[in-house]
Amino acid sequence: MKLHLRVIALVLALVPVALLANEKGTCTCNPCKCEGGCHCGEAKSDAKRYPLKGVVVDILTEKGALLVKHEAIEGYMPAMTMLFKVDAATLKSAQKGQAITGTLVAHGGDFALEGVKPVAP
Repeated sequence: MKLHLRVIALVLALVPVALLANEKGTCTCNPCKCEGGCHCGEAKSDAKRYPLKGVVVDILTEKGALLVKHEAIEGYMPAMTMLFKVDAATLKSAQKGQAITGTLVAHGGDFALEGVKPVAP
């Protein structure tokens, strides 16, 4: 019985440590599931980055994402319209119909945009 209580106490003590680690960029999430931006992608050395040009089709605030119609990304994917996670500042400043450039961050099947900038008309 005492051993079970010690194991439970140990598990409960480690949960906050694991949660804190996730907030500091050592998490195992996709690039943009963390609050405040794409710091998770930096913790993953196997994330791939590609320059991207496109147009914002829609802003999905509840998903923290932009729907972007982008040009072909040479050597990676054809032109298409897809959903990209973005940080809160990008989400707030984005406008429908706005031409943008940025960096596509791909990790597995998860996609995010970093360094999004509007393109002058």
